[in-house]
Amino acid sequence: MNNLLAESRLSLKELSRREGISLSTAWRWTLRGVRGITLESYSLGSKRVTTDEAFCRFVNATTTAAQNCNRSEIKGSTRRQQEAAIKRAEAELAKDGL
Repeated sequence: MNNLLAESRLSLKELSRREGISLSTAWRWTLRGVRGITLESYSLGSKRVTTDEAFCRFVNATTTAAQNCNRSEIKGSTRRQQEAAIKRAEAELAKDGL
């Protein structure tokens, strides 16, 4: 992990105002992340803080992850698509004798 304390401090509130996102989005990025990538942050008293550099790393990493995403791997969620996927899975199991 990078040394966040040596970087330019930025509160999540400042980040949300500057980037035009909600504060809850900034919090979500630190807690759950996007595509498995979290925004590096630390606690400073009762405040959650990140850095300009950490935000740049986060944006670069999430952009790269989005570009490398194989769209054909994303499964559809319509009822018809779900039923077709179930039938394919059942046929494969039957073929394997399971």
